[in-house]
Amino acid sequence: MLVESLSVAALGVVLVCAVIRPFRWPEAAFAVPAAGVVILAGAIPLDDVRDEAERLGPVIGFLAAVLVLAKLCADEGLFRACGSWMARRAAGRPRRLLGAVFGLASVITAALSLDATVVLLTPVVFATAARMGARPAPHVYASAHLSNTASLLLPVSNLTNLLAFTAAGLSFTRFALLMTLPWLVAIAVEYVVFRRFFAADLDAPAEGSEAAEAPRMPLFALVTVAATLAGFAVASTLGIDPAWAAAAGAGVLAVRDLLRRRTTPVAILRSAQLPFLAFVLALGIVVRAVVDNGLGDALGRVLPDGTSLPALLGTAAVAALLANLINNLPAVLALVPLAAPAGPGAVLAVLIGVNIGPNLTYAGSLATLLWRRIAHQHEHEVDLGRFTRLGLLTTPAALVLSTLALWVSLRLLPG
Repeated sequence: MLVESLSVAALGVVLVCAVIRPFRWPEAAFAVPAAGVVILAGAIPLDDVRDEAERLGPVIGFLAAVLVLAKLCADEGLFRACGSWMARRAAGRPRRLLGAVFGLASVITAALSLDATVVLLTPVVFATAARMGARPAPHVYASAHLSNTASLLLPVSNLTNLLAFTAAGLSFTRFALLMTLPWLVAIAVEYVVFRRFFAADLDAPAEGSEAAEAPRMPLFALVTVAATLAGFAVASTLGIDPAWAAAAGAGVLAVRDLLRRRTTPVAILRSAQLPFLAFVLALGIVVRAVVDNGLGDALGRVLPDGTSLPALLGTAAVAALLANLINNLPAVLALVPLAAPAGPGAVLAVLIGVNIGPNLTYAGSLATLLWRRIAHQHEHEVDLGRFTRLGLLTTPAALVLSTLALWVSLRLLPG
C-alpha cells in the first residue's frame, strides 16, 4: 500500500509541476527526482527500469531528431514563408484565413509533429492575423486544437504515436493508411464547428495592411522534409528504426547550416530540448511504477477487449478520459501495453482518444499548456470558459466519428 501511494504521489507531483512549472523550471527538474524516489523506494525493480529505458530510448532519439529538423526548417525561413502564403491566400478575408490555418497546421503537425505547430506556427498565425487586422481567436485556437487533432496521421506526428508505433506492430505506411480517414474526419469536424463557433469573429471586417511580398520559399528544406518522410516509410519496410531516417534529415540540414554559419553546434543541441527528453524518460519510469502497482489492474478491468465498433469506441473514450485526468503522455504509456494484445486496431483507438481527447481541457496535453503560454506572451488572454465550450462541441463528435472511421478503415484495409 505504501509503495502504491508513493507511486501515485510521485506521478501527481510530476504532472502538477509540468502544468504550473514552479520557478519556471523545466519539467525534468521534478520528473527526474520523482523517478529516483520510486526507484529507491523499490516501487519499480531495476530490471524494469532498464526495460523501460530500452523501450523509450529509440522514441526519445526519434523525438530529438524531429525537434532539430523542425527548428532548422524554421531557421531556413519555412514558417515565415508559410505565414506569407496564409496572408496571400486569405486576401483579407478571415474565413479564408481560417481555412489556410487549418490546412497548414494539419500538414505541419502531421509532417513535423505537433511541437512545430505550437512553438513555430502559432507565432506566425498571430503575426498574420495582426497584419490582416483580423481577430486572432479563431486562428490561434485552431493551431491549439489541430496540434492535437491533426497529429493522428503519422507515427512522427506526436510523441504518443511514437510510443504506440512499435506496440501496434504496423509498418509506417500501414499506420498512415489506417489513420488517414480518421485524420480527415477529425479535421473536418473541427473545421465545421470552428466556422459556427467563431462566426462573429470571422464576420468582423479585417482592416489591416496588404500582404507583404512573399519571401523566398526554402526549397532545400522542403525537399529535405519530403525525403525524410519517404525515408520513414522505406526504413520501416526494411526493418530499420525510423529514428535513423529522422537523424539523417536533421543531419543534412544541420551540416548545410553549419557550413553556411547559419547555426552553431550549441544551437542545434539546444533545439533537441534535452531537458524535455529527460522528462519523457523519467515520466515513463514513474508511470511504469504506478501501472505495476495497481493502475494497470484497474485499467484492465475497464478497458474493452477486441476491435468491434463498441470496443473501439469504449477504448477511445477511456483513453480520452484518462488523458484529461493525468495528461495524454502518461495515459498512452499506461494504456498501450494493455491494448496491444487486442491488436493494432485497439492501439490506434487509444491514440484517437489520447490525441483528440486533450482538446477538452488545458491539462490534457503538454502541447496545449505550451500553446497557452505562447498566447500569453502575445498578450492574448485565453478564456477558460470559451476553451471548454469549444472543446465540448468538438471533442465528443470528433472522437466518435474518427473512431467510426478507424473501424471502417480496419475493414476496408485488412492486414
